[in-house]
Amino acid sequence: MPDPRPGQWLSEKLSQHRVADYKPDVFVDGEGVRCSLYVSGCPFACVGCFNEAVWSFRYGQPYTRELEDRIVADLSKDYVQGLTLLGGEPFLNTEVCLSLVARVRAELGDSKDVWSWTGYTFEELLLESPDKLALLDEVDILVDGRFELTLRDPGLQFRGSRNQRVLDVKRSLNAGEAVVWAKSRDSEQSYEQIERRALI
Repeated sequence: MPDPRPGQWLSEKLSQHRVADYKPDVFVDGEGVRCSLYVSGCPFACVGCFNEAVWSFRYGQPYTRELEDRIVADLSKDYVQGLTLLGGEPFLNTEVCLSLVARVRAELGDSKDVWSWTGYTFEELLLESPDKLALLDEVDILVDGRFELTLRDPGLQFRGSRNQRVLDVKRSLNAGEAVVWAKSRDSEQSYEQIERRALI
C-alpha cells in the first residue's frame, strides 16, 4: 500500500474533476441523514477496498454546476444533517470539494455538518499542500487512514479497520493532535453475528 511523501500527490496534477456517484438521503455515511458525494480517483489502492471501481481519476462523470445545485437543494431540507465527501479520495479532488463546501457554507452556514473519509491520516494532512489543509479546515468529522484488511473489524463505527479513526477536526486542529469524536462508539457484535443470531 502506498505511503506518499508530503506533497507527493497533488490534486492539481491528479484530479480530473470527476465524480463516481452522488446519493441523497443516505444513512450510513456518517451521523444522521446525509447527502454523499463520491469523487473519482484514489492512488492508495487499499487491498479489500469496498469501492475499487473508483480508483481511476477518469472514472464517472464530470462535476457540474447542475450537480452542485442539486446537492445544495437536497442539503437544504430540514431533515438532512449534512454533507459527506468520500470516494475515491476527497483530498486529491480538492477543487471539486472546496467548491461545493464553500457554496454550502455560503448558502446554509453552519447548519449542516461536513464529514469526509480519507486514506491520509490526520497527521499526514497537517504536512500536506495548502489545498488539502483548506479542505481539512472545512471538515467537521474526519474518518482517517488507509483501510487495512488484516485489521478489518465489522463491529467498528463508520470505519472498516481498527487503525482508522473518527476524528473531531475542529478540536484536533485546536489541540494540534488527533482528537477522537466524542460520539464515537463501536459495537460489541458485528453485523454478521447479529444476522446469524436472528436466523437461529
